[in-house]
Amino acid sequence: MTGIFQRISDGFWNEDVWLPPNTTWKDIAPGVSQQINYSDSRHLYIPIPLAFLMLGLRYCLEHYWFAPIGISIGIKNYRSKKAPPNPTLEKSYTLHKKMNHKQIQGLAKQLDWTERKVERWLRLRRSQDKPSTLVKFCENAWRCLYYLSSFVFGLIILWDKPWLWDINECWYTYPHQSVDDGIWWHYMISLTFYWSLCVSQFFDVKRKDFWQMFIHHIATIVLMCFSWVTNLHRIGSLVLVIHDCADIFLEAAKMAKYSGYQKVCDSIFAIFTVLWIATRLGFYPFWIIRSTSIEAPKIVPMFPAYYIFNGLLILLLVLHIFWTYLILKIAYNSLNAGQMEGDIRSSSSNYSEDSKSQ
Repeated sequence: MTGIFQRISDGFWNEDVWLPPNTTWKDIAPGVSQQINYSDSRHLYIPIPLAFLMLGLRYCLEHYWFAPIGISIGIKNYRSKKAPPNPTLEKSYTLHKKMNHKQIQGLAKQLDWTERKVERWLRLRRSQDKPSTLVKFCENAWRCLYYLSSFVFGLIILWDKPWLWDINECWYTYPHQSVDDGIWWHYMISLTFYWSLCVSQFFDVKRKDFWQMFIHHIATIVLMCFSWVTNLHRIGSLVLVIHDCADIFLEAAKMAKYSGYQKVCDSIFAIFTVLWIATRLGFYPFWIIRSTSIEAPKIVPMFPAYYIFNGLLILLLVLHIFWTYLILKIAYNSLNAGQMEGDIRSSSSNYSEDSKSQ
């Protein structure tokens, strides 16, 4: 059995697939060179347990810092009126979150209620499941803090790196490029955050683009692992910084909206929109993907894993285009309405309805 697993492992980690021609795993093994500190694939296991520690840190910050701040600026931890206990309706609601007219008619006859009364109970029950504004505020505050910290840290560690100013430096001497402490910490912390999002997404506020976001998190993790294993950490560090920039203002705009500062929200949203388009549809495709697709093949001999890596980068661009459509749609509606309506990008499915009913 051990021999079978070994053959599978050897086949999967085939050097002809993962590495440039004439390069072996021994050539880029950690400790093989005194001048170059190669990345260690075993370190990719570190962020998984750390993700649960990060979730604990998030819980403490949300409950003991963000929530008091939210309450102090007037956000109420308000939940809508609870629906009166009713086992029959509760069972039906659990099985069918959304009911058609025939199902409502059947429940009305079964309970000897009017259809209007059944609909009112279902409306209360759905509202009961919605998170409070304070919960949403705390969630966005956590993400805003992370993206701000990650972006600033990323800029600090990259400021003196030659590939920040000349992207072709990502390919010169590849794969014999050293990983310094700053890049190591940036990767490990970022992987920890995205692993934590894969877990928390199932408990956080449910959003319209739930699966798009989940695919985004998984694609980001796979991309980072790919780049780490194949020593493509230089281009990976640039991708991380570009993606963190606009998200700071995205979360800040949501926080302002939940806090009741509509004009501040509109201003931050405008900054976010400009930054998003500049980074996600400007720098990302015309700087990063142009380099990986056009410049890199001129400098580095191509290999199968590289095409997979580049394909994942393009997948992220597709997601960016989808989200840009949503953002511009919100911006257009905002101009017509005079203020930003609905949640931004990954909006809560019921938030617009809440806004209209308040």
